[in-house]
Amino acid sequence: MSVRSASAVPVLVAVLAVAAWALPGAAQARTVYRCVRDGTVSLATAPEPGSRCEPREIPDDAVKLPNLWGEMGVINGSLYERQQDGKTVYSTRKLPGSVRVMGFSVETPPGEPAHPGLGKVGKPQTDKFTGQFRAAAQANGLDDAWLRAIAHAESGFDAKAVSSKGAQGVMQLMPETAKEYGVTDPFSSAESIAAGARHLKSLMRRYKGDLTLAAAAYNAGIGTVSRYGGVPPYRETQDYIAKVQALHQLYRLALGTGKPALRAAQ
Repeated sequence: MSVRSASAVPVLVAVLAVAAWALPGAAQARTVYRCVRDGTVSLATAPEPGSRCEPREIPDDAVKLPNLWGEMGVINGSLYERQQDGKTVYSTRKLPGSVRVMGFSVETPPGEPAHPGLGKVGKPQTDKFTGQFRAAAQANGLDDAWLRAIAHAESGFDAKAVSSKGAQGVMQLMPETAKEYGVTDPFSSAESIAAGARHLKSLMRRYKGDLTLAAAAYNAGIGTVSRYGGVPPYRETQDYIAKVQALHQLYRLALGTGKPALRAAQ
């Protein structure tokens, strides 16, 4: 991957450093190249043909990896392997002859609302606020199982939950969102569930019934989804969506509204 507007991400340097460590040699430092081409930046273990590359040494005993990207935005993409001059090299830019080795994503930058959620994937809890979920789902035309999956992922059904980012209650609404939907007590399960369902109804309308985009926007915000034209590359959001999808299936089965998902043969 080459990056046109991506962030300072030490984890990427770590990936390249590990790749460099895997190459032959017993040096006291490894070299990672910062390569620029056509306004894009990539990192590699050898100079890339056609790019302007600068070598940066990383000591074997480095406690903190340097920032080779510069001040940019968010990065996610792939690490590629190819043969160059008879040697195996790695790069985040896909060049001719490259083979994808692994993908990567990064933590949410400071100030973004994306979060992994407070609830853990586990057994469905169909005894939590049963009437409130059923009523809120019916009133807003939502799948009861999906509404419960969101609440489970967000708070684990803890009406008093408060996240590190300030979200509150069963549905983990941010104060401004709660205010928008007329919530007077964010720790009232009834108010939180009703407002969360109304918010999800709005998101479902915006994204034409796409559950994945609605969950992404609930987690990371409408503006972030718009900025990236879809699910943002934040690890927290992607993990959150996977959690909600797994919980949705579990709640559909528990409530008798779904069939077991097919599994790949081993």
